Amino acid sequence: MDFSLYGLWHSMGAFAKGIVITLAIMSLASLLVAGERLIIFSRSRKESLRFAEQLGGVLTSDSLREAAAKSFKGDIGYLGRTIASGLKAFNSGGSSTDEENINLTEESVARALERQTAREVQNLKRGITVLATVSSTAPFVGLLGTVMGIVNSFQQMAASGSGGLGTVSAGIAEALVTTAFGLLVAIPAVMLFNYLSGWVDARAVDLAESSNELMDLVARYHRRHLRTAAQAAE
Repeated sequence: MDFSLYGLWHSMGAFAKGIVITLAIMSLASLLVAGERLIIFSRSRKESLRFAEQLGGVLTSDSLREAAAKSFKGDIGYLGRTIASGLKAFNSGGSSTDEENINLTEESVARALERQTAREVQNLKRGITVLATVSSTAPFVGLLGTVMGIVNSFQQMAASGSGGLGTVSAGIAEALVTTAFGLLVAIPAVMLFNYLSGWVDARAVDLAESSNELMDLVARYHRRHLRTAAQAAE
């Protein structure tokens, strides 16, 4: 018997070939998803860094209104969309010095930042579940091929009436190939899933920190205007 990949493929039964084809499709899907996510992540990170550079010089508690009215060209990335949603909510609150209205504005900004952060994290996670599915199911798909290969071996043994190695070697080889193929598909998928999930978790922390910094600026802006209004009233 030819134990090369070519020889094993031609000695496989229809079921085992179906298992191998299924695993190949799963592997291709995981690689395509990972490639697409890596491109999106790289581009989004560059856009977010560019937005941070554009806004960093103007976003202070003294110029919060000017920053909120500023328009940014091009795509501003996950960071820009999150901060822009908070600035929009801040702008919608007006410039009232009434403490109740100020509290409502700050709550509105916080909710806007929270909603947009959740959207951005969900967008970054899009497709990663494919990697999770492939990494968790590929070994079992390969195991299914293994089980069927062993079943075929016993059937050949029963049909021949003997238990020699030559009788069952083809079925055992078929079983081992599908097992190995399942592991080869699952291992890269697990590594890619862990890497991409860690990247998204890190960006979620970045968004949370940036949102908190914006909320601090909004709070300082309002407290300063309350003091100014109080001094003017005196």
